[in-house]
Amino acid sequence: MSRKTATIFAIAGLAVATTMVPSGRNAAALAQAATQQLTLPVPVEQVELVPEAVTFVSEPVVQPLPEQQPEPILTEAGSLPELVRMVGTDAPMDEQLRCLAGAVYFEARGEPLAGQLAVAQVIINRSEDRRFPRSYCGVVAQPGQFSFMRGSRMPAPRTGTAAWDRAIAVAQIAHQGLWESEAGNAVFFHARYVSPGWSRTKTRLAQIDTHIFYR
Repeated sequence: MSRKTATIFAIAGLAVATTMVPSGRNAAALAQAATQQLTLPVPVEQVELVPEAVTFVSEPVVQPLPEQQPEPILTEAGSLPELVRMVGTDAPMDEQLRCLAGAVYFEARGEPLAGQLAVAQVIINRSEDRRFPRSYCGVVAQPGQFSFMRGSRMPAPRTGTAAWDRAIAVAQIAHQGLWESEAGNAVFFHARYVSPGWSRTKTRLAQIDTHIFYR
């Protein structure tokens, strides 16, 4: 082979090598292009959020309030007489409480306070017993039960007196259960100086001053 021919082959081989193997600059460009192609962000579809429509109520919302119960008399009395002095008697009374106070006044105002409370307790017990009327006034007005009654009417008490004020206080104490009565659950009573026939068929519970109480 001549020197000229060898030179031609050498030049051709160099050209092929240059084409097949990229230079350092070309290799860097190719790598950068490949990296950009791999790291292109994937387009995310945008979703439009539409808030739900708000419905307004034209009518006012009314919440029922709990019924207010009468507050009990809070006391720390050491005895029934002390409790009677602590209870106010100036507040207006409804018809039922007035019937209860009237029965205490006419039936037992000359008795000690324990006896007055016992009479009130019997009336309350009767109003809760199916054998008797369901109200204080009904119990007091029941025919043949209380001698002070004038038919179905109660006489007018002497208001403004100490005896009437005590009767009111005792009625409130019994009605609210502020003091335990010695009469317990009695529904019958009579004066000590009489002996009715029905008393022999009842259970005797207590004797308080001039009255004897039965169940």
